[in-house]
Amino acid sequence: MDKNAPYSIKQSIIFAHKVAQLSKALWKSTEKDWQNWIKPFDLNINEHHILLIAYQLEGASISDIAKFGVMHVSTAFNFSKKLEERGLLTFSKKQNDKRNTYVYLTAEGERLLLDTLEVYDPKSTGIYEGSLPIKELYGKFPEFSEVMTIIRHIYGPDFMLIFEKTLEKMEQDFTEEDGRLVAKPNAKAETS
Repeated sequence: MDKNAPYSIKQSIIFAHKVAQLSKALWKSTEKDWQNWIKPFDLNINEHHILLIAYQLEGASISDIAKFGVMHVSTAFNFSKKLEERGLLTFSKKQNDKRNTYVYLTAEGERLLLDTLEVYDPKSTGIYEGSLPIKELYGKFPEFSEVMTIIRHIYGPDFMLIFEKTLEKMEQDFTEEDGRLVAKPNAKAETS
C-alpha cells in the first residue's frame, strides 16, 4: 500500500464491489418494475424516460435527454425519432439556439405520459415493497444523500440541478386522488 494514499487497494476493491453488486441488484428490480408498469402503453424504458424528461424539462435538447437519461446521444435521438413517428414528440429549434434540436411533448404524448403516471401502483413494485420497513421505522423513505453526493461528483452539479428540478415539477404538477397520481388541472398554467 502507498503510505501517502488516503485509501487502501483492498478497501477500494471492496467498496467498488459493493457499489457494483448493490446497484446492479437495485437496477434489475427497478427495470423489471418499470417494464411491467409501462408495458400496457406499448413503450419501452428509454421511450418512457424520454417522455418524462421532455415533460419535466418542458422541452429538452437531445444532449439534455442523453445526459439526464444516462444514455448515449444516439440512443436518445433514435428513441426520440420513434416517439415522433408515433406522434408523441415534436422536434424543433429554439429562436435563441439554432444549434440544438429540442423535443417537446405533443398533446397526445403528454396524455400518454399522464396516463402512465395515473396507473402507477407502488404496491406492485419491488423497490417500494423493499423500502417499506425503512419507512415504517423512520417515517420516511430513504433519502440517498450519500449516493446523490457520489452522483454529483461523477455527473456534475448540472445533473443534480436537473434532478432536483424534476422532483420539484412532480411535486408542483401532481396531486393524489383516491390513491392515484393525477395532474393538477392548472399544472400547465403554473409551469408556463
